[in-house]
Amino acid sequence: MTHMTAAHRVLATLAGQQVDRPPVSFWHHFPPAAVFGPPAVDAHLKHLQRYELDFLKVMNDNAYPTRSSIRSAADLRDVPVLRGDEDAYVRQIDLIRALAEALGERTLLITTIFNAWTVLRRIATPPTDARRRAPVVSAPASPADARMEELIAEDRTAVGMALDVVAMSQAKFAKQCIEAGADGIFLSVRDDHVDTPANGASTYDEMVRLGDGQILTAARGGRFNMLHVCGVPRNFDAFADYPVHAINWADRTAGPAIRDVVAKIDPVVCGGVDNLTTLATGSPKDVEGEVRDALEQSGERPTIISAGCTYDPDVVPPANLEAMVRATRTPGDQA
Repeated sequence: MTHMTAAHRVLATLAGQQVDRPPVSFWHHFPPAAVFGPPAVDAHLKHLQRYELDFLKVMNDNAYPTRSSIRSAADLRDVPVLRGDEDAYVRQIDLIRALAEALGERTLLITTIFNAWTVLRRIATPPTDARRRAPVVSAPASPADARMEELIAEDRTAVGMALDVVAMSQAKFAKQCIEAGADGIFLSVRDDHVDTPANGASTYDEMVRLGDGQILTAARGGRFNMLHVCGVPRNFDAFADYPVHAINWADRTAGPAIRDVVAKIDPVVCGGVDNLTTLATGSPKDVEGEVRDALEQSGERPTIISAGCTYDPDVVPPANLEAMVRATRTPGDQA
């Protein structure tokens, strides 16, 4: 088959068409000095070019633009609906605009947007200066989780109201991102922080899922919207029904396995490589093996190769990332 451009390869994959090889991409958090502005543009482009990736996932470590102080559940009733173009939003929108101009039609870019629960969980907890690295798939409850449980116990209605407000604000932001040149959004969701024994097993359905839909509806003009299911999904099937073009999750460490869901989901599978173990401590041969195994699990279904979540660049050897790309470009060796 004739060699495709990166953008053509991804769009053809999303359309279920034959491609010259599977698209591949991966992402990590950049240092605090490269969160916005020219340093962020430079960091993203260097990452893209260094590994010749097929699409760019734009990181978003800009804080949610609110000055609300959450001392008690009562304060949640005063969280305002944002316009979608406030300070921190603008920093991300400017980053998208600059990257879209630099990439033109050669490479698609999708920008990270966190859902309402993740945002509220952060703004309701005292800030930390710690740099974000690779999320832990399964871990003991954090102070942020305990804080959300306290707020729900104190005033469940107020938490629900605040989640609705944040979802509306994130939806406006998503629309602004598409208008700025993003080809889609990368919506990050996680239900294992929500459906806890303290909060209740159906809390996500009750308080969060509708807001996810609002954000995706606002991004419906995107041609490449991806859902990222972080953590250990409690209800993967519900997420698989979201109106997105692709779905990414930690199929190796959290499950479900690609082979167990590929035949019953509509979005294109994006994953296949363990970001926490194989990329960090495995050999290039191990990484190549996971890529080929993921493609074998997918069978005839179009697949995008990626890690299950963000990787830590301080512990992942570049040779393993190179192996991940190389394995998608040697179809004769694939199972």
